[in-house]
Amino acid sequence: MTFEHQIRVRWGDCDPAWIVYTARLPWFALEAIDAWWEHHLGGGWYHLERDRKIGMPFVNMSMNFKAPVTPRHKLICAVAPNRLGKTSIGFHVEGRQDGVLCFAGDFVSVFVDQPAFEKRIPPAFIREVVEPCLKAGQMTEGADD
Repeated sequence: MTFEHQIRVRWGDCDPAWIVYTARLPWFALEAIDAWWEHHLGGGWYHLERDRKIGMPFVNMSMNFKAPVTPRHKLICAVAPNRLGKTSIGFHVEGRQDGVLCFAGDFVSVFVDQPAFEKRIPPAFIREVVEPCLKAGQMTEGADD
């Protein structure tokens, strides 16, 4: 159950070598995860933080770069949750242009109550959305976070 988010890469995203600045690639991946939340909940991180009082700061990001990203083609970011722990959630993102894998990354964030900024378990409405999207064997229920 992979979600795809399309990004228009612009000239201003690029360095003098005419490829996307390295720092923009995590930005694009996070934009795609935010779009996943918006698609599934009707609002992204801003909605969760402001309206639902749930923060999700990142505790780990890992990316592998496979091919340059340029403004020539749309960047299609495939997003899927790949773990749901006692207090955290993980997403896998793959970015492709013209069918070529450009990057792949894993991103983990923790659930926190706002404004206290204290760890919490994921609320039921998030579990109801995430659990069906996880592939068999990827749930880490009960694992230490």
